[in-house]
Amino acid sequence: MNRTLPPDAGPDVTIVIAAYNAADTIGDAVRSAAAQEGVTVEIIVVDDCSADATRAAVAALGTPGLTLLPLDRNRGPGGARNAGFAAARGRWIAVLDADDTMRPDRLCRMIATAEAEGAAVVVDNLDVLHADGHSERMFDAAQLAAMPALTLPVFIDANRIFRATHNFGYMKPVFRRSFLEEKGLAFDEALRIGEDYLLLASVLAAGGTSAIVPEAGYVYRIREGSISRVLHLHHVDAMLAGDRRFLARFPLQGAAAAAQRRRTRNLKETRSFLALVQHLKNRSLGPALKVALGDPVALRHLAMPIAARWRRLMAPSAPVRTAAPRAALSPTTAEDLPLKNKG
Repeated sequence: MNRTLPPDAGPDVTIVIAAYNAADTIGDAVRSAAAQEGVTVEIIVVDDCSADATRAAVAALGTPGLTLLPLDRNRGPGGARNAGFAAARGRWIAVLDADDTMRPDRLCRMIATAEAEGAAVVVDNLDVLHADGHSERMFDAAQLAAMPALTLPVFIDANRIFRATHNFGYMKPVFRRSFLEEKGLAFDEALRIGEDYLLLASVLAAGGTSAIVPEAGYVYRIREGSISRVLHLHHVDAMLAGDRRFLARFPLQGAAAAAQRRRTRNLKETRSFLALVQHLKNRSLGPALKVALGDPVALRHLAMPIAARWRRLMAPSAPVRTAAPRAALSPTTAEDLPLKNKG
């Protein structure tokens, strides 16, 4: 169980849970946060103007150390987390999604590792729990164990669509609060997709080091019937704009700059792919050809997904997919990239 908190002392860690229409899952998330062993915790649930009974569900829990912070307007996942971060008193801040859970020894292990290495942030492995009860490890533990730290070039390179490897952007970091405050770092509230990636990238670009715990302490849940948003052109445009704001603050050099160029190119290829698919769905050959000629590299890169999709779309009674179930694994195509609906 948690250690006793000395009088007038802040907790070891603040667990921030941004909640949007999460009445059916928030209880499990809070209980897993309260069950952390070997550390003192405070839990802040930020309700981002939910339309369901999320606030009532949190109030009914009666969990010691739990604070409900209701927002008067919807600020999106980044804004909700920023509100929780501003209220945090812990030396460390952990982010927990309202439909996920943590294992009891997670934060104790992560914080001990980070403090031993003097790190500003620490990441760990994840288990993906499916609705039928089976789970799978997201990252190869041996691969993570062989990495002395998560560096900015590696992190940027891992956050590209169409890669065969899993995306490190799924990792749920635990941040040293004093480092965030000293550097003035927070979530980009203009982003509703990719805000997690940009904050961790900013910590690394600001000179923070990231420790790695190869064991899985975070449980990423996929629920039956859960529907997530599909990646659209405006999402990619927002990510490109977010990257431009990031680069304006943190001019990159060397390997990090090269990785960023590859990421930017990847996002532009993704945008071209989404435009092509939309035109193919509409059977608009002229506009599709115009997009393809404007980005021939993307066309070659995406030739197989487009060809397969073209054959499916041209088949009689071809179904049109409008949404994808929430999932953690790398997608085959950008259009099917699952996105967590966080508000």
